[in-house]
Amino acid sequence: MESILERYEGYSYAERQLTAPDPDSLASWTLEYAKLKARLEILQKNQRHYAGEELNTLSLKDLQNLEQQLDGALKHIRSRKNQAMYESISELQKKDKALKEQNNLLSKKVKEKENTLANLQAQWDQHQSHDINPSAFFMPQALPSLNIGLVLSTFSSPDLNALNILH
Repeated sequence: MESILERYEGYSYAERQLTAPDPDSLASWTLEYAKLKARLEILQKNQRHYAGEELNTLSLKDLQNLEQQLDGALKHIRSRKNQAMYESISELQKKDKALKEQNNLLSKKVKEKENTLANLQAQWDQHQSHDINPSAFFMPQALPSLNIGLVLSTFSSPDLNALNILH
């Protein structure tokens, strides 16, 4: 409980310090405001000079100093631009390499599929050629008959003469 009360007193004391106007503090704030305002004016004037405005009031030495600052800034800008371009090129080269590898893999898969399809087609063609005898298209096979006796078409002429003797 005591620690809670101590924290409460600490916070309330800090709040009173912020809200209580101190005459010395007011003078220091006024001085700080004047310094910041002067600094802002200098920065705005420098910004106009960097933009190429209001250069008539500058001396030769000031102009040379401004030129050196701008040259240094340009060097940094160009260096950063070149670095960004190099990083971009490196990234694009990595993407190009990855795409080429992916393309090669896909090409291999396509070739494998084509080979598989060609093998299946060859097997199919071979299976079809074994099932269908080309001579079957030209010569009909003899139908089986229930004749008791010999089939005459299966014997040659001399054999027929021998059979006629038996009659």
